[in-house]
Amino acid sequence: MSLVDFIDDAPVGLIRLVRRPVNALNRELLSELNQALINAADPEFRAVVITGEPNFSAGADVAEFKAALDAGASDQLGTLLSAAVTALSQLAKPTIAAVPGYALGGGLELAMGADFRYVASTASLGQPEVTLGLIPGAGGTQRLPRLVGWQRAKELVLSGRMIRAEEALRIGLADRVMEYGDLISTALSDAGRWAAGPTAAYAAAKQALEAAWPLEAGIAKELALFGELFGSEDAGEGVDAFWTKRPPRFKGL
Repeated sequence: MSLVDFIDDAPVGLIRLVRRPVNALNRELLSELNQALINAADPEFRAVVITGEPNFSAGADVAEFKAALDAGASDQLGTLLSAAVTALSQLAKPTIAAVPGYALGGGLELAMGADFRYVASTASLGQPEVTLGLIPGAGGTQRLPRLVGWQRAKELVLSGRMIRAEEALRIGLADRVMEYGDLISTALSDAGRWAAGPTAAYAAAKQALEAAWPLEAGIAKELALFGELFGSEDAGEGVDAFWTKRPPRFKGL
């Protein structure tokens, strides 16, 4: 069964994560997502909407994290997710992330790869990796401060707390907030208007704006630090505590 749908409604492409209920990001889903993003790069599609059903994504599949930690293996999810977020951010056309329900951890990182975030009024967003003894590993420490400011980003990453839609709108993490039932139709309608515009100019503008905020070095540093933490005792403790539903006992430095 497919975990990612790519719906051809040219000139708009719709990418939908369908690993219900929370679209936990595992290797299979991320592989399908990267293929969907290759499809979305086709010039036939002049705008792209990405969403999840019924949640955008609650983040990485902790079961895969635990299996890798138990086996003493390196993390592969972070690399796959980072590639997907980068591919989304580099699409040469306007992109909208339509966020129902949860967008947490890697799910929020994926949403931040889009140009715009439309958020259901009932949604919850956050970077809770620190509660597992980890940090965001797919651009969260780099894209979040560009959207909400350095100090707000520091508080959100270090606390790991979730925020609701209205706060996300107030701090610049969300571009629009609306009722759940209006989310997809509004995103597709707006994407259609973008698709009717000067997409070559949009692509050039995105490249120019990106040049003002280079990401490559920061993304590489974040991913390297995530990899170092992934093999730590605290990460093992954090993931095990989450899995067994108990408070973690972190040792720290």
